[in-house]
This record gives sequence, structure tokens and C-alpha cells, in this order.
Amino acid sequence: MSNLFSIRNPKFERWRWQIFAITWLAYASFYFTRKAFSVAKIGIEEDATFDLTKEMMANIDASYLIAYAIGQFMWGMLADRFGTRAVLLGGLVASVVAAVAMGLFHGAAIFLIFVFIQGLAQSTGWSSLCKNVGNFFSRTERGRVMGLWCTNYAFGGLVASPFAGWVAYDIFNDWRMAFFASAAVVVVVVALVFIFQRNKPEDIGLSSIEEYHQEPIDELEVEGDKRANGWVEIKAVLSNKVVLLLGLIYFLLKPARYAILLWGPYIVYQEMDVSKAQAATIPAAFEFAGLFGPVILGFMSDKLFRSRRMPVCAISLILLTAALAAFMPMINTGNIYLVVGMLFLIGITLYGPDSMVCGSAAIDFGTKKGAGTATGFVNGCGSVGAVMGGLLPGYFANESIFIGFAVCSFVGGMLLLPLWNLLPKSSEQKEGAAVVPKPLQPTPY
Repeated sequence: MSNLFSIRNPKFERWRWQIFAITWLAYASFYFTRKAFSVAKIGIEEDATFDLTKEMMANIDASYLIAYAIGQFMWGMLADRFGTRAVLLGGLVASVVAAVAMGLFHGAAIFLIFVFIQGLAQSTGWSSLCKNVGNFFSRTERGRVMGLWCTNYAFGGLVASPFAGWVAYDIFNDWRMAFFASAAVVVVVVALVFIFQRNKPEDIGLSSIEEYHQEPIDELEVEGDKRANGWVEIKAVLSNKVVLLLGLIYFLLKPARYAILLWGPYIVYQEMDVSKAQAATIPAAFEFAGLFGPVILGFMSDKLFRSRRMPVCAISLILLTAALAAFMPMINTGNIYLVVGMLFLIGITLYGPDSMVCGSAAIDFGTKKGAGTATGFVNGCGSVGAVMGGLLPGYFANESIFIGFAVCSFVGGMLLLPLWNLLPKSSEQKEGAAVVPKPLQPTPY
């Protein structure tokens, strides 16, 4: 493995990091239109011309999350079949249209419709972009690369809410501007993606990443190249027991994240004596922590655990359990610094396993050939769970739901413990070979 990266092609390296940068930016930009409604809620509740109750806001969030879940299952398979470029660009444009419509027209029914469209548009991003990155980066480096890449959604959330809150309330004092300003950011990114993004190295006259890094090719890809029907590979990925288990774990993990993303500003504003702009900004500590969690866990999984993804996820989920259980006692103190610190701790321990389960682990076990399907399926399962994250804060006490989130995190950690040594098979391993290597043996790259 010492000679694995000794011969570098300057063109290949430039394209690898160009793809990394543009896909990172593309997914971060989705959060501007995704977070616009969570910021607008603060102003909508006090707008006498717009009668939208807390329960209806929860129903609108559920509409978004249901559409997002449907889209995850659908777009991942289409990205595998037809490439990521068309899926991604279509989703970005649709996201802009939905955000602008929500700023121009308001009413519960209108919001339900366009939030549903927004959910379908947003769901084009994750699976297609994960597949795109997987096409340019190999498994031996994927934990670190995906860990760094997955800071995109933490950064997007970190910047999007304060930006929308600043434009909407500090500059214009109009919640509608949260939608317009967010849409304007995404329009710029659409142009950049159109210019700089490509689906895979072969599209620009380069070899595959496995050939470039002299790595064994995944079993499903070897078999898939011999098959005429691409849906066979999709069926194979969805029958993979590890991919199914990752979907279950992500279902348990994602409600907490989306409760904070969609209701964080509202919860802070209701529970603490702060301004609207402060309420939009304080939960940014959660996303700020997400800049570090994926990087730390990605590095640890590659370097300390030899490309094993499960140990770091299990450890992090146990720590997350304690942090979630302590969140409401902290917020009830009214101390901004304690609340910011707890949100940061939750973000560190949540975003790491979140990115690992639906990113590098899903790609590893779905293989490059079925990466879109695998990441789409896992994220789709998580999005079904995220529906609860959008609904529960509208109907139940905050103390109860965060205890429930803590229980889900604990169960997810326990499910990962038996998979501590699990690694995906490569084409060099025969059917039934040791997918769980013996301790202290080198990883078979």
C-alpha cells in the first residue's frame, strides 16, 4: 500500500478536488432553502395577516419530510441509472422555485404544496452527490474524505439560519425575505455546478478511481458490468443486510437532528428570553459542531480502526445519548452559554455518526456501482424518522421528545456494537470469506 498513491496524475488530482469542492458547495447550498421556513416561523407566528398555528407548522414540516423521504428512495436509484448531474441540477432549480413561491404566496394549503415540492427537490442532493464523490475517491481514503466532505451540511445549516434571520429581521423586518434571500444564494450555486461538475472520471477521459489507485474493484461492480439490466444491481444493494441495518440505525438517529434543525430557533425563542435574531443564531452552535464531528470520526475510522466505520459510530452514539437527555435541563437554566455549549456537544456527537452511517459506510457496503441506491435508501430511512423530528415538537412537550431522542440514540449505538469489526467484501475475497477480519491482521486492500 506504500506505492498506492506514488504515481499521481495532475489532471486526475485537479478534477478530484474540483469535484470535492463543487459537490461540497452544492450540498451546503441546499440548506439555505431548506432552513428558510424554520427561520420564517418566528415571524409568521406574530404576523396577524397569516393565521398559521404551531400544529399546522408541524404538519407543514411533516409534508416536507415525507416528500424528502420519498425522494431519497427514488433519486438514489435514478442517479445510479442516469448519472448525478441531471438529478442534481433539476433539484437545485426546483428548490429555488419552491422557496420563491413560499415567499410570494402564503396560506396553509399553499405552504403544504410548495414545502412538499421543496422536500422532493432537496432529496436530489445527498445520494447523487455521495455517489459523485465516491466515483472520484477510493475506499482507503473515503473515511477521511467523506468526513471532511460531510461538513457541508453542518456548514450549510450553520450559515443559512443566521443569514436568513439577519436578512429577514434585521434588514427588512419581513419573514418573507428569508425565502427570497435563501433562493438567491442557490441560484448562484446552480450556475457553478453547471460549469464545474462532472459525474465520474471516465466522463473526462480518465480511468476509474480503482484503476488509478490500484485498488480491487467491488464485487457488485464486477458482476454489474456483465449484466445488461442495471436494476439487478439495485436489487442486490437493497438485499444487503448491512445496508438494511444502516437504514434502521439512521431511522433512529435522524429525528433528533431534524427537530433541532426545523424547530431549534422556535424552541429557543419560546424557552428563553432572547430576540428573534438571537433565536435564529443560537442553534447555529449545533451546526458549527458538525464541522468537526464528521472530520474527527472519518479520520479515526480510517487511521485508528483501519477503515472500520462502526466502532466510532457506536461510541459517539452512546455519548450523544447523555447529551440529548441533558439538553432541556440546560435550556431551562436560561443561560445562553450553557445552551450553546450543550448544542455544540450534541452536534459533535450527532453529526459524526450521522455522516458516517449515511455517507462512507453506505457507500462502502453499497459499493461504487450501487452507491446512489445505498445512500438513497439509508438516507430515505432516516428521512422517515426525520418526519417524527418535524412533527413531535408541534404536539408534545420538549422535555419528553428529547428523552425519546436519547433512547433512540442509545438503541442505535447498541445495534452497532455487534458490527464492531465489520468491513465490506472486495472482489479479491471469495463468497463467504471473512467480512469480519481477525484482530491485528492488516486490512486486505
